[in-house]
Parts: sequence; structure tokens; C-alpha cells
Amino acid sequence: MPYPTDRERDRPWVMRTYAGHSSAAASNALFRRNLAKGQTGLSVAFDLPTQTGYDPDDELARGEVGKVGVPLTHLGDMRALFDQIPLAEANTSMTINAPAMWLLALYQVVAEEQAQASGLDRETVLATLAGTTQNDIIKEYLSRGTYVFPPGPSLRLITDMVAYSVTAIPRWNPINICSYHLQEAGATPVQEVSYALCTAIAVLDSVRDSGQVPPERFGDVVGRISFFVNAGLRFVEEMCKMRAFSQLWTELVAERYGVSDAKQARFRYGVQVNSLGLTEAQPENNVQRIVLEMLAVTLSRDARARAVQLPAWNEALGLPRPWDQQWALRMQQVLAFETDLLEYEDLFAGSHVVERAVADIVDGARAEIDRVQAMGGAVAAVETGYMKSALVSSLAERRRRMESGDDVVVGVNRFDGSEPSPLQAEGAGAIEVVDPAVEAAAVAAVQCWRAGRDPIRVEEALRALRDAAGTDANLVGASVVCARAGVTTGEWAGALREVFGEYRAPTGVSAASGGGDPGSEIARVRENVRVAGEQVGGRLRMLVGKPGLDGHSNGAEQIAVRARDCGFEVVYQGIRLTPAQIVSAAVQEGVHVVGLSVLSGSHMEVVPAVVEGLAAAGAGDVPVVVGGIIPPEDAAALLRRGVSRVFTPKDYSMTDIMDEIVTVVVNAHTP
Repeated sequence: MPYPTDRERDRPWVMRTYAGHSSAAASNALFRRNLAKGQTGLSVAFDLPTQTGYDPDDELARGEVGKVGVPLTHLGDMRALFDQIPLAEANTSMTINAPAMWLLALYQVVAEEQAQASGLDRETVLATLAGTTQNDIIKEYLSRGTYVFPPGPSLRLITDMVAYSVTAIPRWNPINICSYHLQEAGATPVQEVSYALCTAIAVLDSVRDSGQVPPERFGDVVGRISFFVNAGLRFVEEMCKMRAFSQLWTELVAERYGVSDAKQARFRYGVQVNSLGLTEAQPENNVQRIVLEMLAVTLSRDARARAVQLPAWNEALGLPRPWDQQWALRMQQVLAFETDLLEYEDLFAGSHVVERAVADIVDGARAEIDRVQAMGGAVAAVETGYMKSALVSSLAERRRRMESGDDVVVGVNRFDGSEPSPLQAEGAGAIEVVDPAVEAAAVAAVQCWRAGRDPIRVEEALRALRDAAGTDANLVGASVVCARAGVTTGEWAGALREVFGEYRAPTGVSAASGGGDPGSEIARVRENVRVAGEQVGGRLRMLVGKPGLDGHSNGAEQIAVRARDCGFEVVYQGIRLTPAQIVSAAVQEGVHVVGLSVLSGSHMEVVPAVVEGLAAAGAGDVPVVVGGIIPPEDAAALLRRGVSRVFTPKDYSMTDIMDEIVTVVVNAHTP
């Protein structure tokens, strides 16, 4: 029987693909192609130097420029990125956190320039700007790792942006509270919901207490808070999680902030389905994974995402090509326009099973929120390491279940026999490869930009920014002045580093649980570690290093925990280290092996630098092993350049990895 046509059909969500690489000009061409294919919003991926506040010619940027996103260094780059894309008509999501204020300043100035060129009123254009800056710096200390400043100053930057946007850019979402990376870092549904809401409490309390927004406008602040969530393969549980999220948000803003207006209190969220859950083994299986994860956030009308972006099937192999991104976009379009999903009211209203599952998540999240608030809130729970340790422990347990076979991953720990994949027949051609010349071009371009500026105007703008940072003044205005003066990303962040200092977050490794009963395999490897230690003259010491700007530390942390469980003495100093710093630590600590983790694509630059640095320091006999998203051709090249072993996501058993590392150490000490 056909569904009655007098029912209101739900509008489709904003459809995005997360895109950007190489250069602003190349990314602009990609954006315009995607929009022509029916994409309805832009989601900008920035490279790691941009995300962490460095220019392309900084030492830490080596090997990272243009790899995981577009380098955005100054106003000229922002102009090129949105050339022929009217910002007054666009809906732009920018995945940027610590430098979010800076990117928003650049975006605003380009919008103003477009308005002037079109003869439009500046205020009218700013009033129409629609989009989101992720700007959830707090979760960066727990998961993604692109923080720059300590938690206090970071919260101040968020507060200033929220207060500024609610009046100057009223349709802009100044923060996208991001539980997405919390799930990747190990969060259970209860932890994902509770930690995200604790972040929301910290932000809203800070805005309220800053006095920058009149009390009568606070409902507008709440109405511009959005969330960015993850959707895993347990799609029934994920759907229930979103219903619980919505229920708790409505309660929170009414009870804590007195906001009951339905529009202002609505739980607004976008989603990227789980990228790190995609597999290198049998990557064609990722297609059905992505579709099932999309259903988790679209099936329930009462908890449906308002913006969706999907990863590509081959993201576990490397950077997707435009065709791969097109496939992900078509998945959304088929669901939205070919099926009858949007014609129905909520499919799960009245379901006792769903109501019970939602209630369990709500009850667990309330208890965890209370626990964090009793500690002093989200910032205090970051600084003490409580939340980070909880996530590392949860991820360790998740890994244990997968390695034991309790949780099945098709093509990885079960059903791993496979025919050759025609989708991978091209080898390295099956992914987008960034030309190494991109980095050299970006370095030359930023140096040319600096040479063409008015140096006095630049210094005055930076001095004003530093001076304002030392007061309680809102910093958005000073950042906009810097943007107009031609200041670079590294200079903006450098000026604030001078005032705020830098920060190294707790790793969570020392207090983390190893994830249940270690079992006989770990006991066997622990014995091998003990025997090898006797052979080399002491307990085996392993340095786990994260070279470059890659902040995805989940794998490194799990390796550190498993190495400790297997009897190694572990040296782990966290993220964002230069190869020289890793070499220095390895020599000072007298380690027997160095294990490097790289997921950003910079492995061909930073890994050989460590190998060569060890040799130059007289420690060339210390073997180096590497783990990460490394194509087979690159793995072979690294082995030729002195790396002892290369592990990729298909090597899912960390205990087996530890056993291989023991063999590497023994071989290195065998004449």
C-alpha cells in the first residue's frame, strides 16, 4: 500500500565529502567538481602544518605539506581555495581546531572581498555566511592530537569565537563539538556521549561566565552549538546512541541554561562514519561497512543527522581519488533520493527494544558526566589524564576482543581468503599520490608571500595580537587584522605561543589497563622478551615514537601498552617530535629498538631521517620498525633504506608484532 502523499517529506541532509590536498588551487578544482556532481556542502580537510599552526617551511612540517589536506598559509591561499565559489551561498565545514579562529578570520576576509567585488553590503554577506568550524580543541588532547596551546588558553579561543560569531556571523556554527575522534580513540557509546557533553558544558559555562554575551542572547549561543559524531558498524546501537545524545542535550540546555525554545535547544549534528574502522585487507568490504554506518544516522527521523560525509572505500590504503569520493557521494544520493526513507515518520517510535537501549546509554552517560563534573569538569579531567586513560583502556579492550576473535572483522580475523581485487589492480595507482614537488612549491610560495608584504603592517598586527592575548579582550578582531595584513598561519600561532606557551598532553599509557586477561600468547612472548634481554645484557627497552605532526596516536599508545604487557621497558614521549628529538631520546635511553608510527603519509621523509640520524649518532645498530598506512611500494623502499620491519593495518595481532620485534632485536645483536 503506498504511503500517504499528504505527509511532509523530510528534507535531505547536507551531503559532503571530506576533501583537500596538495594546494589551494588543486583543492579548489576538486571542490568545484564535487559541487557539480550534486554535493550540497563543502568539508575542507587541512594539512597537518595548517592544523597545528606551522608554515610549510618549518622543520616540523617536513614531509607533511599537502598530504592529508590542503595547506592554508595566508590570505592568498584562502582566496585561491574558494575562487569562483560564492561564500555567501556556500555551506562550508572546516575541520580545524587550535587555529580555528585564524581560519575563520581568513574566511571572513575573503567573504568581505567577494562582497566588495560583487557590489554587495559587507554586513549582509556576513549575516548569510553558513558553515562550521570544528574548533573542539578539548577533544584534541584526548584523541586527534592537533592541539597547540594549554587547555585554559584553548578554551579562551573557543569562547571568543562563540561570543564573536553569535553577533557578527549569526548563521555560523563556531564550534562543532566532536565526539567522532573519541570513538576512534576507544570510547564506548557512554563515554562518547558523556565526554562530548562535558566539553559542551565547559564551553557554554565559559561563554556565559565571560560576560561577552548578554543573558537574553544566551539562547542564541546554545542554538549555534553543533556536534560532529562517529557512526560505527553496530548500527542499531549507534542509532540508539544518537537518540540518547538528543535526549540528554535537551535536558542539559533546559536545566543548566534555561533554554527551552525548541529551535534553540534542538540537537544539531553532522556525521562522518568511521574511517579508522575501514580495513586494508579486502578493502572492497569497506563499501558495505560505509553504507551500514550511514544507516545508523539516517534511519531514525527523530535523531537524523543534518549533514553527512562518508569516507571512501580505500582510505585504509591511502588518499582517495576523486572517483572514490564520487562513489561515496553517490551512496548518499541513492539513499536520499531513490529510497522511501524520507517519506516516513520515525521508524522506531514506541519500540521497547530501542527505548531500553537508549535508557541504558542515558543512565550510563549521566553517571559519567557527574563523575567528570565532580573532578572539576572536562578541562580538569584532561589535565589529570583521567579521560585519556579511560579511552586508552577502552581501546585496549576493543583490540583484545578483535585479536581473540570475540569480535569478528570480516577479511581480517575471519573469512580472510580472497580473490585478487580488481579495485586494487592498479597498485599505487589505486590511491591519490601527492607529488613531493608540492612541498617544495609551498615552501617557495610562502617565502615569496612574505617578501611581498608590508613588514611594518605585519609586525604591528602581530604586536596587537600579542598584546590582546595578554588581556581578556576578544581575539577575533585582532586575528582579522592579521589576516588582512598578510600574516601567515605560523606567525599567528607563533605570536600566541609566545603568550600562552605550548602544551604536551598526558598520553594515558602509564595508567591504562591492558584490556582483560592477557592469555597464554602474551605469556609466551613475555618469556621471549625475558630470554632476549638476557642475551643482550638487560631488560629490552623499546622507544615508541611519533615523528612529524601526525597526531593520530591511538595505534602508538596501544603498541606501547602491549609492549609493556609483554615485558618491554617502554619509552613513549607522545606526539609531534622531530626525527632529531627521537634519535636523541633513543641514544639517551639506550633503547634496543625504535618503533615509529606514521599515518599521515610522511613516512618516506621522516622514517629515513630517523634511520640516518641514528647512524650519525653512532647508534646505527639500533633497529627501526615502522607501523602505519604504508603502501606496499613504499614499504619495500623503506626496507631498502634500512628499516627492519614494516607493519600495516592488516597486521592486527599486536602480540605477534611484539614477537617479531623480539626477533628483530635478537638478530641485530647476533654477530
